[in-house]
Amino acid sequence: MWLFGYGSLIWKVDFPVETKIVGYIKGYVRRFYQTSPEHRGVPSKPGRVVTLLPSSNPEDTVWGVAYKIREDDVAKVLDHLDYREKSGYEKRNVSFYTKDNDTTGLTSFKLTVYIAEQENEWFAEEPNLSVIARQIAECEGRSGTNAEYLFKLADAVRAIAPNAVDPHLFDLESEVNKILRNTSGA
Repeated sequence: MWLFGYGSLIWKVDFPVETKIVGYIKGYVRRFYQTSPEHRGVPSKPGRVVTLLPSSNPEDTVWGVAYKIREDDVAKVLDHLDYREKSGYEKRNVSFYTKDNDTTGLTSFKLTVYIAEQENEWFAEEPNLSVIARQIAECEGRSGTNAEYLFKLADAVRAIAPNAVDPHLFDLESEVNKILRNTSGA
């Protein structure tokens, strides 16, 4: 079984992995439209984490990491991720494309990805980046600050795909940095 990490699973893999491959999926965009009432916020002040939305452009890409799970570990990894992604995420199968210089010999294959459906109670589509940035700058949950999540994701995407185009992610990073600089008096 293969799983796709496009958010914190890029840098925080807390389950056994046999192989990892950098690559992307097509026809989706990464958005901070899922609220986080536990990990990056609290129920009264939920933070923001990413989900994927179908794109109107079938060539849009979302970079991330594919993880191959050993057959013996599949059940426990899925149980773990079903719990970790319990706030509105559903499993979906998509095509994954490997980075050009991948050494596994694979070029594309199907894998499983967790996507927060728009109908779930924690989905909060918000086209205004300033509103999302303010929420990210102010929220914290049991896994840390929401800003830390954003910054780690932006750094991880740059590390695995230096030429990745992800304006939503990188513009939010810039906005949150400005807010934090202004609130710290720097």
